Amino acid sequence: MLNIALALVMFGIALDISLDDFRRLVKKPKPLFIGVLSQFVLLPAVTFILVMLMEPLPSIALGMFMVAACPGGNISNFITHLAKGNTALSVSLTAVATLLAVVMTPLNLQLWGSFYPPTATLLQEVAISPFAMIKLVALLLGLPLILGMWINHICPNWAFKTAKVLKVLSLMFFVVLIFVALYDNRDIFMEYVLYVFWIVLLHNLLAFVTGYSVANLMGLSQRNKRTIAIETGIQNSGLGLLLIFTFFEGIGGMALLAAFWGIWHLVSGLTLATLWGYRPIDKEELV
Repeated sequence: MLNIALALVMFGIALDISLDDFRRLVKKPKPLFIGVLSQFVLLPAVTFILVMLMEPLPSIALGMFMVAACPGGNISNFITHLAKGNTALSVSLTAVATLLAVVMTPLNLQLWGSFYPPTATLLQEVAISPFAMIKLVALLLGLPLILGMWINHICPNWAFKTAKVLKVLSLMFFVVLIFVALYDNRDIFMEYVLYVFWIVLLHNLLAFVTGYSVANLMGLSQRNKRTIAIETGIQNSGLGLLLIFTFFEGIGGMALLAAFWGIWHLVSGLTLATLWGYRPIDKEELV
């Protein structure tokens, strides 16, 4: 049921995505490339460094790798709009990252998890097949994305109206999923709540800083800097939770970390968007 629900969520997101979102960036692919680099290369690498420095519990560390391996979250487009970022870039990054996640999420989890001995041991004990995870992610993300974009192309009015409804349902589903994860791990939650909170806060802050820093280093406009920071800091922890339940039997530390991230990135993302929303962008940067 959770898998079907997530597929519907992705379908609702895809109804807002058109081929024009891809065509728009063909002439200026640099911001898109930097956004993908930040999400799928730099964030997992930064997460690995953080894990090596903090040496958290193995299940918590594997949860951090899982979150870092996921694509941008489905609320990132809304937060980007509030922050006066480049919404078109945000939507395009969501689409591209979702497609790439079919392969990159399982591979990044396996790659970075195997570099850290305690999580490598966990991966061996669970003995997941990257190919099996790729198949599931393709069904959960790839198929709904392609179907939603196709419907957007042939019935744009219906897609626009339906997307509004599915956005509300997707947020409700996401909240329910977090509460399910926390309830299933309530004993661990009570014992490790403060421990996990500070790890998530620092991890999420580094994600925002990583996105903004690489965009700044590459000389992007202020709007694009804000967009890539948000796309890197708002991760699809709902997908992470479903993969944790499916392949890791809901390992407590992993589920707790992903669920906490799901709560906190909404708080941090909306706070950052509010602050940026009140800060004007220079006219020359609007080009």
